[in-house]
Amino acid sequence: MSKKSRKNSKSSHYQSNVVHPVFEDLQGWHPLDEEIDGRRDKKFVKNIKPRSDGQRELMEAIDSYNLTLAIGPAGTGKTYLAISKAVEALEAGRVERIILSRPAMEAGESLGYLPGDMNDKMAPYLRPLYDAMGDRMGGKKVRQLIDDGTIEIAPVGFMRGRTLNNAFVVIDEAQNCTYGQLKMLLSRLGWHSTMVVTGDPGQSDLLDGMSGLSNIADRLDSVPNIAVVRLAQQDIVRHPLVAEMLDVL
Repeated sequence: MSKKSRKNSKSSHYQSNVVHPVFEDLQGWHPLDEEIDGRRDKKFVKNIKPRSDGQRELMEAIDSYNLTLAIGPAGTGKTYLAISKAVEALEAGRVERIILSRPAMEAGESLGYLPGDMNDKMAPYLRPLYDAMGDRMGGKKVRQLIDDGTIEIAPVGFMRGRTLNNAFVVIDEAQNCTYGQLKMLLSRLGWHSTMVVTGDPGQSDLLDGMSGLSNIADRLDSVPNIAVVRLAQQDIVRHPLVAEMLDVL
């Protein structure tokens, strides 16, 4: 089938599958725009259950500790479970806001090369977090909460000097943070707040030896009031080939 024929045969749902021109025209684009992915508003997940022993341990740790580090390979549900717990805490009234932070580092690109304001610049980097929130709350509600500031997007570099009270903070892709950056982020934790740091030390985009995640996790392992949950290959819940590939890559 030709490319043109395939496009015509899928015209009814083509827009939901289109790959967005991330580095060409991002002005005003948002991952939760209804015309891009309105499917999230039709059905979304309300209850999350662990699919492995490691996931169960992570969910229990987030419920029990103010600071949890979730360390493990891709596909183990680290980010999704952290976001799910953040949404749960917000809807239960245990926190007043959700703060999402992630290093703006992808294949050597910089925020300055992307058009738009901070939310526009961060949108491509935070797509996995938006996806998880959309699954839990519906895209329209998430967009509304972002607009009124209940959900805040903050690049790692903009977190210095802040104290995060009454918040659920998710630090994603922490393997791309240096030791100094992670130390700064962890010290942002304020009263009545929960922080979850997720990352895979084996997939850092930093130069060898620059990532501080493993060092931080090892040091905090001995602190009784902090949970360090280490997920493994058997906790991968994506396609079985993911676990098989990671065994040899």
